[in-house]
Amino acid sequence: MTGALPFRKMHGLGNDFVVIDARRDPVALDPGIIACLGDRRYGVGFDQLVVLEPTQHQAASVFMRIFNPDGSEAGACGNATRCVASVLLDEKPDLSAVRIQTHAGLLEAFRDVSAGGVVVDMGAPFLDWQSIPVSEAVDTLEVALSVGDLSRPSLVSMGNPHAVFFVSRLDDVPLAVLGPRIENHPLFPDRTNVEIVEVCSRDHLKMRVWERGAGLTPACGSGACAVLVAAVRRGLADRRVCVVCDGGELTVEWRESDGHVLMGGPVASVYTGLLDEAFTR
Repeated sequence: MTGALPFRKMHGLGNDFVVIDARRDPVALDPGIIACLGDRRYGVGFDQLVVLEPTQHQAASVFMRIFNPDGSEAGACGNATRCVASVLLDEKPDLSAVRIQTHAGLLEAFRDVSAGGVVVDMGAPFLDWQSIPVSEAVDTLEVALSVGDLSRPSLVSMGNPHAVFFVSRLDDVPLAVLGPRIENHPLFPDRTNVEIVEVCSRDHLKMRVWERGAGLTPACGSGACAVLVAAVRRGLADRRVCVVCDGGELTVEWRESDGHVLMGGPVASVYTGLLDEAFTR
């Protein structure tokens, strides 16, 4: 593509994204450009960059590629999937659902009319240590890992790795300090997302998140899914809960019939813009 590059800024509960549509014209963005674009002072700023590309999958509308602000590529992002689904559903109002291809697999999303948002089927979680992955055989229900005040997490993959720690009070945990230490712990060869969870009741969980490659973010859709899965496995929650993030609330269900995790909440389109051609050189 030559000339200025159009983009759209979107967010789900403050978990914000720059969305670039490359379905017709391919876009070449190297990690350095992505990191500059993600800088909130010198670029646009985002938790993840999303690039929409053509898909060869007959059941999918688009291939969604996801990048972190440090330029690394991510396998999944639940809130980004909901934002992209909102764009696709707006393009074709006659559709009741869309399917989006990602590195984590094919994800189906549909409009949640009652809540004014979008629900995405994130598929079934991966719970074996090889799939998460970790560097040695462990029982992912409760791992003998301690970093600072955090210990004995449950490990879950929702197409990306999560280490979920249950705590008495979120406000007592210095996640900005401990998050990067856990993200880069030798147990996690691909690094990991880190969630801390306060169980308020069996249908009400509060969480904060340190995202791999992004740092502290107001919300994380795949993280909310991982939190519910970990809480159910520990016997701490029912299969359908409200997960409260710093940015707002998500409704998450770990469906017993097929083991899939559904996650829903609001999405917002903030503005559209043009990246100057010189910026992408």
